[in-house]
Amino acid sequence: MTWLRALREVVRSGLTIEEARLEPLLALRTAVGVSIVIGPALWLASPAYAASAALGAYSAGAATFQRTWRPRKVIALGAGVGLALSTFLGYLAAGRLATFLPLLAVWAFAAGMAWAVGSTAGIVAATTVGSMLVTVTLPTSVGRALEHAGIIALGGVAQALLILLFPIRRWGAHRDALADALAAVADYARRLRHDPTAPFDPEPLMTARDAAAVTPSQARTRPPVLHGPRGLAERIRPVVAALADPDVGAPAEGPGRDRARELLDAAAEVLDAAARSIRRGTPAEVSPESTDALRVDEEHEVLEGPARQAAARLVELLGEALEVARCGTRGRTPAPPGPANAQFLVRPTMFRLVPVVVRAVRPELRRDSPVFRHAVRLAAVATLGYLIAARLPVGHGYWVPITSVMVMRPDFHRTYARAVARLAGTLAGVALATGTVRALGPDAQVFGLLAVVSAGLSFMLNRTGYAYSQCFTAAYVVFLLGMGGQAWEQTVPERVVLTLLGGALAMLAYVVFPAWETPRLPGRLADWLAAEGRYAAAVLRSYAEPTREHHADLRRALLASREARAAWQETYDRARQEPVRPRGLTSREAEEAQEALKGFDRAAMLMESHVLRDDSRPVPEAERLAEALEADTAQAAVDVREHRNPDWARVEEALHAWEGAAAGDGSPVVRRGAEMQKQALEDLATAVSRTPLERDVGSAREEQRVRAAEAAEGDGSGPAHRGG
Repeated sequence: MTWLRALREVVRSGLTIEEARLEPLLALRTAVGVSIVIGPALWLASPAYAASAALGAYSAGAATFQRTWRPRKVIALGAGVGLALSTFLGYLAAGRLATFLPLLAVWAFAAGMAWAVGSTAGIVAATTVGSMLVTVTLPTSVGRALEHAGIIALGGVAQALLILLFPIRRWGAHRDALADALAAVADYARRLRHDPTAPFDPEPLMTARDAAAVTPSQARTRPPVLHGPRGLAERIRPVVAALADPDVGAPAEGPGRDRARELLDAAAEVLDAAARSIRRGTPAEVSPESTDALRVDEEHEVLEGPARQAAARLVELLGEALEVARCGTRGRTPAPPGPANAQFLVRPTMFRLVPVVVRAVRPELRRDSPVFRHAVRLAAVATLGYLIAARLPVGHGYWVPITSVMVMRPDFHRTYARAVARLAGTLAGVALATGTVRALGPDAQVFGLLAVVSAGLSFMLNRTGYAYSQCFTAAYVVFLLGMGGQAWEQTVPERVVLTLLGGALAMLAYVVFPAWETPRLPGRLADWLAAEGRYAAAVLRSYAEPTREHHADLRRALLASREARAAWQETYDRARQEPVRPRGLTSREAEEAQEALKGFDRAAMLMESHVLRDDSRPVPEAERLAEALEADTAQAAVDVREHRNPDWARVEEALHAWEGAAAGDGSPVVRRGAEMQKQALEDLATAVSRTPLERDVGSAREEQRVRAAEAAEGDGSGPAHRGG
C-alpha cells in the first residue's frame, strides 16, 4: 500500500462512526461523578481546585469505559491513584527542566511499556502522563502538590463510590461476552446449512474465556448462569462442523443432508435463545418445531456412521443448552457438567499483579518489539513536545505533548487515525463551545454545568468513534478553562493550533522510528503453523491413547493455537494498512497461506469432534502420524522464518505406512481428517515456496498489482469487492 492510499484509509477510519450500543445510564452516572466534585470545589475552594477535581473525576470515569473484566470501581480507584501520583511527582519536579524532563521521559516510557499488559493499562497510563504535563502550569510547592493530588484522587474515589452505590449491569460485560460466544456458534450453524465448509472466527470464544477468568471475590458473587454455557459453545462448535461436512458427516445431497440442515436450524435457534436468556437475565422460549427436530428416532433416523454419531452428540449438547434457555438466570441454573471439584479460571487480584506485569513486560524489552519502540517514541515525543511548547509564544503549551501522548498507539494505523480524529473532533468541539461561551458570557457556575454536560456526552459517545467523543471532550476543556477565568479568545485558537502541532508530532515520530508489522508476518505465520501442528498432534494422540492426560494436552494445544492465530490475524490486519513494501511474504502469499492454515485447523477440529472416550478402542496408527506432524510443522516453522521452502516428508511417510495397515480402515473420520490436513499443508507449501528469482519477481508483481488496484479505485472501474 502506498502512502497516499494509506492516508486515505487513515482519514476514512478516523472519521467512521462505529456501530455500538449507547449506554446513557453509564454515561449519566459518570457525569454525575464529575459534577459532585466540581460543585463543592467551586463553592468551598476555587476554580483551580475545581479544575483539578474535574481532571481526576473525568479521567477516572473515562477509564471505566475501557474494555476490561475487572470491577469498574477498582479501575476508577486505580486511575485516580495513578493520576494523583503523577500530579504530585510533576509538582515536585516542575521547578526546573533538569528535574522535570528526566521524570517526564521515564514516566512516559513506563506508560508506553504498560501496553505489554493490555490496551486498558496502556490508555490509563497515557492519561497519567497528560496529568503530569498539566500540573507544570500550576504553582509549585509540596503543600499545594499534596492538595491538588488529593483533590484528583478524590475524583477517582467519587466515581468508585457511585459505581458501588448504583451498579448498572454489574456483570453486563461478562454476560455480553458469553452471549456473543453462543450467538457466534448459532450464526456458524446457520451458515453451515448453505456452506458446509464455512469458516469460523474463534475470537468470540476467546473473549468469553477471558471474561470467565475471575478473582476469588468475583467467583463468590458471579451469577450461576455464567459458569457453564461457555463450555457448551466450545463443544458444540466442532460437532456442528462435523455434522455439516460432506467428507466426514452428512452426505452432500439427499435425505441425510436435509436432516442435517434441520438439526443445524434447531441448533441455531436453541443457541440464540440461550444467548438472549443470558444477555437479558430472563427465560427464553424455543419453538416446538425446533424441539421436535431434536428428537432422534433410532428406527427412522436417516443419518448413518459418523454423521449419526455427530447428530446424537449435538442433540445431547443442545439439551443442556435448552435447560439454560428455559431456566433463565432468575431461577436455579443447572450445574455445568464436569468434575465436581473443577476450578474457575483465576484472574490475579490487583495486589498480586506485580509478577504478572513483570512477566508481560520482560519479553518486550527488546529493540524490535512494537511495545518497546512505542515506549521510546512516547518518551521522546513527550519531552520534545514539552520543549517545543515552552518556546512558543502562547499559553497552555502543554496541549502539544498531551495531544501527542493521547493519540499515539503501538501501530501505524491507529496512531494516524486518532491524530486525524482528534483534530477533527477538536475543531468541531471548540467551535461548538466557542459559540456557547460567546452567547452566555462569563459565568463560572454555568461553565461548570456545561462542562458536566459535555463530559456526559463524551462518555456516551465513547464507543461510537474517537472523533465524536473528542468533540465533546474539547468542549469540556474549553468550559473548564472558562470556569477558571481564561478568556476564550486566547484559549480557543491556541488549542486548535497546539492540537494540530501535537498530532503532527505524533505522526512524524512514527515515520522516524516506526514499528512496522509487515516484516513480522513470516514469524507470526511460523508461530501459528507450529501451534497448529501441536494441536493436530494432540488430537491424533487422543485417538492413539484416549486418556485424561491426552485430553488435557489437547485442550492446552487448542488454546495455544487460538492465541497464535489471533496474533497472526492482528499482525496481518495491521500489515495490510501499512505503506510498506512486502518483506518475506506478499499480501497474496500471506492470504493464501492463511487460508491453507485455516483449512488445516478445520481438519483438526473435525477430528476433535469425534475424539474417543477413555473406554474407546484406540487407533495405534495415529501416534506415528502425530509425531510426524509435530516434527514436520516445527521444522517448517523454522523454514518459513528463514525463507526456506517447507517439506512434509515425515507426514507423507506416516500416511503411506497407515495406508498399508489393516486397522487404518477402522477410523474413517481420523483417516479422512489426516488426508485433509496433508492437502492443507501442501497448499501452504505452494503459497510460501519460491526460488530467489520468483521472490524478486513476486515483489515486483505485487507492487504492480497494488498500483493497478489504486488506479482502478481512483477512476471508479475497480471491483466492488475484493476477491479471495
